[in-house]
Amino acid sequence: MPSDVSSAKPDADQPLWREALAHLRALDAAWDTAPAAARSASLHACRAWMAAQETLPRLAALARLLADGMTRRQLWSVLVPVEREVARCKITDVDILDADLPPGRAAAAPRLPLTVVVDSVRSAFNLGGLFRTAECFGVRELVLCGYTPLPDQPQVARAALGAEHHVAWRHVEDIREALAALQSEGVRCFALETVAGAPDVAAVAWPFPCALVLGNERFGLTPEVVRLCDGAARIPLFGLKNSLNVVTAFGIAAHVIRSRFGA
Repeated sequence: MPSDVSSAKPDADQPLWREALAHLRALDAAWDTAPAAARSASLHACRAWMAAQETLPRLAALARLLADGMTRRQLWSVLVPVEREVARCKITDVDILDADLPPGRAAAAPRLPLTVVVDSVRSAFNLGGLFRTAECFGVRELVLCGYTPLPDQPQVARAALGAEHHVAWRHVEDIREALAALQSEGVRCFALETVAGAPDVAAVAWPFPCALVLGNERFGLTPEVVRLCDGAARIPLFGLKNSLNVVTAFGIAAHVIRSRFGA
C-alpha cells in the first residue's frame, strides 16, 4: 500500500478528500446489505472517480486497490488512509498535561522482553496510546503490521507524547511473516482476544521473551492469525460490553506481564 500522505498537503485539496471519504463510507455502510451487482457497480464508480483526481496522485494511487472480489478489510486499507487525511488536523482528547520524570530520576528497571505485534489498528490516536503505554511498561519493541499508521504521522506523535522516540518499532506488512520471524527466534506469541476457552491473562504462565498480538479495533484478530499464535489470552469482563478499547486492553495485559517478569 502506498505510504501515507504528508501533513503539509494544502487545505484546498480537502474537499476532494472529503468527497472520496463519503464515497468509501457509503460503500462500507452497504457492504453487507447491497446485492453483489449493486456493490460491484458502486465499487467501479468509486474507483473511476478516485482515479480521475489527477491533482491528487495519492488518491489516484489508492483507487488501484479497489478491485472486484476484495474483502471488507481490503476496503478498509483504502478507507482508513482517506479518513486520516480528512482528519489530519483534528485533535480531540490528547491535549493533556504530560510531565516526564526529570533526567536521572527515571526508574532504572530492566527492559521488559515483550514484543507487541499490532495488526491493522486503524486509529492513529490509538497507536499513539499504545506507544505511550509501551514506554511506561518498558516494552522492548512494537511491530506494526497491515495498515497500522506509522509513528511519523502527526496524530500518532501527538497522542504518543514523545514515547515513539523511546520504544523501538518496525513495520512488517504481513502479520503472518512477523509471527513466523518471531517464532523462529524462539519467541512465543499470544493473541489478546476474546477467544472461547482462552485463559485469563492473569492465569497465563508468560514465558520470556514473548509477544503479545493486538488486533483491529472493529474486527479484532482474524481466526487465521489466532491459529498462528502459540496461545491466546483474554481479559474477563463483567458488563454488557464484550470488548475493551485496544489501548485499555493492552495496558491491563502489560501490567500483568510486567508483574510476572518482575516476580
